[in-house]
Amino acid sequence: MAKSVVAYQKCISPACGAEFECRESMFKCPRCGDLLDIQYHWDQAKVPDKLSTFGERWARRDKPLDFSGVWRFRELLNFCPDKHKVTIGEGQTILQQNRAIAAHLGMKPESLFLQYEGLNPSGSFKDNGMAAAFSHALMVGAQSCACASTGNTSASVALYAHACGLKCTVFIGSGRIAFGKLSQAMDYGAQTIQIQGDFDDCMRQVQDVCEELGLYLLNSLNPFRLEGQKTIMYRIIEALGWEVPDWIVVPGGNLGNSSAFGKAFLELKQLGLIDRVPRMAIINATGADTLTDLVNNKKLVWNGGHVDQKIIDDYYAGLTARHFSPHTCASAIEISRPVNLKKCLRAIDVCNGVVLAVTDEEILNAKALIGKHGLGCEPASAATIAGLVHLLADGTVAKDARVACVLTGHTLKDANATVNYHKDRQGPFSNPPVEAPNDLQEIIKLIR
Repeated sequence: MAKSVVAYQKCISPACGAEFECRESMFKCPRCGDLLDIQYHWDQAKVPDKLSTFGERWARRDKPLDFSGVWRFRELLNFCPDKHKVTIGEGQTILQQNRAIAAHLGMKPESLFLQYEGLNPSGSFKDNGMAAAFSHALMVGAQSCACASTGNTSASVALYAHACGLKCTVFIGSGRIAFGKLSQAMDYGAQTIQIQGDFDDCMRQVQDVCEELGLYLLNSLNPFRLEGQKTIMYRIIEALGWEVPDWIVVPGGNLGNSSAFGKAFLELKQLGLIDRVPRMAIINATGADTLTDLVNNKKLVWNGGHVDQKIIDDYYAGLTARHFSPHTCASAIEISRPVNLKKCLRAIDVCNGVVLAVTDEEILNAKALIGKHGLGCEPASAATIAGLVHLLADGTVAKDARVACVLTGHTLKDANATVNYHKDRQGPFSNPPVEAPNDLQEIIKLIR
């Protein structure tokens, strides 16, 4: 690849390592079928000498690219010209220091932070990735796009496709999507196709459809999506006064976020913009715990990119043989064959990461705890706090460590889970409605 080109695509397999221009549209290596990375000739990218330089763009909020929480850091994902960059105001998120939850968990009060990605235009972290992926789609002249989704991806893709004038098709599994998310895809004009199967079935189908019809794929197999998701970590560092936390805690699922975060820290360390890399904890649901099993029990590791494919193949064959389909209340992470598995292994290696799984009961209780203390979130987001409980209990995370938990989606993404938890008294934080007669004095008695 010519050195004059700032960015290029590269196969992550050391045995292949094929390189391709960014103006080519593909979602896996055409030579070996493995995942693709976006790589940079950093000496051509004009990256500032210090991260705090990016903060100066806040003073130019009348300029769309500076207002964007993705493109404000554009030199760190410099793969397309500014004229192609897409933004609808993504990345205006907050890092909330939450003393109440910290106290409940027995942590030092000022040590816990919640990165709330529910404030994005479509209500989830996906918008970070879509800003980047749709920019690439416009650069390569895409006319039509597609994705498989458990919900948040379809909502975000539909919204950005509408903004960019692309035809959009989303694949969902039968009964495997929260209505709050499905309503967004329909509202934004996407063609919705419900497959008789789960997310993994949808993921296989959408890849074949995109290859057959030449559609632009917007799942996190697309390496440009992960470039946008890196910026969640930049904003956490920004909110901490350009300092790195001790721990990042993130839900599992298709493993796009954990993969992107690991890549972000690897690059920042290589560039000398941070002096250390935080540790990472990836939290799955017990009903969809592929990563947990493979890493903790099968001992699958990155190994410099030489991942033991046989362990993965044998594991997936076992899932197929027993007709396994994942089940969890956290529909956003209800995935048993995560497409970014290998990149996630790299992130675990880079961040000295740990992996664990939590039950649905723990997730719903953590969700109610988060809601009680100021930030509503979807169930998958709450896996972070549920996991943190375990990490604190076994001493993996110190009680005075500075921890940033990523809350991936807004509470209204899955309102049913919230209402059912409270009205059915499912846990210790349930806050059910109280019935009252249509009588003033009786109502007053209840309030007193």
